[in-house]
Amino acid sequence: MKSLNKLAGIKNKTVILRADFNVPIIDDKIIDSFRIDATLPTIDYLLKKGANIIILAHLGDDGKKSLAPIAGYLNKKKYKGYFEKSDNPEIIRDSANRLCNGEILLVENIRRFAGEKENKKDFAVFLASLGIAFVNDAFAVSHRNHASVIGIPKLLPSYAGIQMEKEIKMLGKILKPKHPFLFILGGAKFETKLPLLKKYLNIADAVFVGGALANTLLKERGYEIGKSLNEDDIKGLKQLVKNPKLLLPMDVVVERGKTSLKKLNTVGIEEVEKKDTIIDVGTETLTRLIPLINSAKLIVFNGPIGKIEDGTKDLLKLLAKSKAEVIIGGGDTDEVINELKMRDKFTFVSTGGGATLEFLAHGTLPGIKALKLALGKA
Repeated sequence: MKSLNKLAGIKNKTVILRADFNVPIIDDKIIDSFRIDATLPTIDYLLKKGANIIILAHLGDDGKKSLAPIAGYLNKKKYKGYFEKSDNPEIIRDSANRLCNGEILLVENIRRFAGEKENKKDFAVFLASLGIAFVNDAFAVSHRNHASVIGIPKLLPSYAGIQMEKEIKMLGKILKPKHPFLFILGGAKFETKLPLLKKYLNIADAVFVGGALANTLLKERGYEIGKSLNEDDIKGLKQLVKNPKLLLPMDVVVERGKTSLKKLNTVGIEEVEKKDTIIDVGTETLTRLIPLINSAKLIVFNGPIGKIEDGTKDLLKLLAKSKAEVIIGGGDTDEVINELKMRDKFTFVSTGGGATLEFLAHGTLPGIKALKLALGKA
C-alpha cells in the first residue's frame, strides 16, 4: 500500500479524495467534527503539493442528506472551492474541469448516485476520469464494497491518506498486542461481534463484555435477565461462556416496576427479576475492573456498556487515568467521548465504527486491499 508521500507530480493536477464526513448533524449544525478534522491533514498535504482536490463523501446511508453543512464547515476553515449540488455527471465534470490553483470541489452525497453502493464499473470509470490519482482517507467506510472505495483503485494510481495510515498503524497494535491486554466489548448486534469475541478471548488476557451483548451471555450462563435486550439462537455460546477469560457484569442497573412508576435499582446479577430490564452495569462491576485496568499495558474499548451512558462514562473516566495504551473504537463510544471532551486523554480514538470491528476481526478491509492492489505511480 503506497503512502501519500509517494504521490508526486500533482501540481496543478486534480486528485480524487475519498473522505468520511458522515458526522452527526442536527438542524444543519455539525455536532461533532471529529471525522472531518481527521482528514484535514491529508487535504492540507495535497494542497501544499499544489493539487486540486475532488472530495467524495457520504452522509447517512440512503444518500438523502445533503453535504451542504460540510461545505459550510470547510468554508469556515478557509478552504477555497466549490460545493457541487447537482448529481448530473456532466455538470460535475464541468465543475471539476474548472478547478485551478489549489481549489477543492466537494461533490454532493456520493450515495445519491446510482452505481455507488453497487460498485458499478461505469460509475467507477466516471469517478476515476475526474482526476489523475486517488487517495483513500476514509477508514470508517473502507469496509464497504462501494465504487468510491474499491472501484476507483482499479483504475487509478491510489494512495493511503494520513488518517488511513494512522488507523492501520494504531489498530494494528491490537493484532500483536502488549500484555497484559484487556479487551472491553459492548454494544449490541451479537452475531456480528461473535467472531471478534472468539478471536480476542484467545489473544487478550481478559475480555469484559457489557451492554446487550452481556445480557445474551448472562442468559447462557443461566442468569435471569428479565425483559432485557438480548439475542436468541446464537450458536457456539455454551463453550464461550465457560472461558475463564470472559468477564461479565457482577451487578447491574435495572428498570423495575410498572411503566409509570419505573425506578432504577442496582442489584447483584443473581437478583434480577423477570419483570426487570437491565440498562447498565453497576458500580461493583466497574470497581472489580480497576485492578485489571491498572495492570494492563494495552486496553481496547469498543461499544457502550449500557443502554444509558452512565456506566460508559464512568468506565471512560477510569480508562483516562490508566498508564496503559488505551485504544478506543469509534461509533457510539466516540459520541460519549465527544460529550465528555476526553478525546485527548486516550492513546488513539478510531474514526471507525463497523470498519474498526471488521479490521480487528480480520486484520484488513476491502478498501485497504483495494489500495494494495491498485495501479502504479501517478
